[in-house]
Parts: sequence; structure tokens; C-alpha cells
Amino acid sequence: MKFLVTNDDGIFAPGVQALIETLQHFGDVLVVCPDQERSAISHSITLRQPIKATPVSIFGQTVPAYAVNGTTADCVKLGLEVLCDAKPDFVFSGMNIGPNLGRDLFYSGTMAGAAESVLHHVPAVAVSINKLDEPIKLHYPKELFYGVLEVLFQRKWKPGLFLNINLPYLQKSFVKGFAVVPMDLAVTRYRYVGLNDPHGNVYYWLKDHLNQLKEEELAEESDYAKLREGYITITPIEHKRVNKKEIQRIERLFAQPQEHTGGIIQ
Repeated sequence: MKFLVTNDDGIFAPGVQALIETLQHFGDVLVVCPDQERSAISHSITLRQPIKATPVSIFGQTVPAYAVNGTTADCVKLGLEVLCDAKPDFVFSGMNIGPNLGRDLFYSGTMAGAAESVLHHVPAVAVSINKLDEPIKLHYPKELFYGVLEVLFQRKWKPGLFLNINLPYLQKSFVKGFAVVPMDLAVTRYRYVGLNDPHGNVYYWLKDHLNQLKEEELAEESDYAKLREGYITITPIEHKRVNKKEIQRIERLFAQPQEHTGGIIQ
């Protein structure tokens, strides 16, 4: 098999090396990653400046790799349209240091990389590790993800889906199993906090409250709760933004005669 690997932590992030080493047991790897950290930029692409893909040899002679001065979505788009000599079997985005849960669906560059792949009709996986601080022993998540891949590669995938996978930072013997769960979009993980500078001006900074979330804030059968319990969480995400069921209802709404109040639109 052939794999395209990207991330949003930057090409020198340790999670990239861990993902490459795991995937090499199953096939050939091409790496196309941002040249610096691009976290929380969602599915943005670069429009008003040129993109440069610089070849790098940091992963050895058997793993071609490019550092791109763009976003994660740029990397996948450029990889699939230009840099891949053949269509890959899968795109993998990660391993992200820190989990991607709930509303991260709308913020995460890691997940955006997988989503961009789906737009090109290539199956994709976003994978993250439930650990935010250093140091991190990557042999734990590598062993867990190897087991995930053994299962995933046994079947064909439905077009239009990508998987968001979070790995608990635990030894395999302590992991409770797999939990296929929805993302808990009700949780507010990142919240602004105010800070005063020496001149009395107030600035606002996003703080990650992941470790301060209480159990009663989390839906029982959701990604937040199951990951905290020690499960590998898997969420299938359908990358369709148009609600076909609502088209006719909204169409009928606007087809009705509208009452005019006589107001003037300036």
C-alpha cells in the first residue's frame, strides 16, 4: 500500500516520525507537512502567496518528504495533485500531540488534513495522542495504532468518510478497548481568559480546560468521556456540508409570497 502523511504540528514534530515508523510495517510512505506548526487553523488554504515544497531527508532515504510553507490542507492538496506519483491508498494526518475532541472538528488542522483527502476521494485518518505535555514516550501510541491499523486495513471504506482517532497515553495492557463514539459538541474546551499587561490593558488568551472538565460536563457515550476512561476512541465523520433533507423545505419557504413592510433597504 501507499500512504501520504501530513500533520499540523510541523514536519519536525515527533508524532510524524512515530506515524511513519508505524505505517512502514504496511507500505510505502510519502511525507508532506507544514514547515512549522499550523495548529488550530482548520481547513484554510493559501491563496495570495506561492507555495514551496522543499525536499528534506530527515526520515531517511526510503521516505521521501517535503516541508511546505503552507497549511495542512495545502500539504494534502499539493501532495495529491502534484507530489504523489500515484494515488495513495490512504492519507494519515498526525500523530497530533494532544487529543482532537468535540468542537475541535471545526478548529483542528489535523482533522482538516483528513477532510481535504476525502474531497479528493482518498480514505483518510486523523490520529491524535491524549497527552499535552512533554516528555512523551511514543512507543505507547505506536503500539496502539499498529493494532488499529491491523483492523482498519481489513475492509474497504465507504467513500466520503474519514476517521478521527484518539489514542490514550497508556500502555497497551491498560487500554480498555475501542469505543466508536460521536464527538461531544456541547463541551467548551477552549475558553478565553483575561490578562493585564503592565500598562493596565486587558488582553485575552485561549486556555485549554481539557484537564479541568468535570465528569458531569461530559456525555457518557462520547469521545471525551471514553478517552478519559482509557478507550481508543474512533469517530467516523462524513464530510458533507449540504443538508439535502432541508433543501426542499427551505425552497418552499422562499417560494411563498412574502409580505412587504414598506421598509427601504439602504
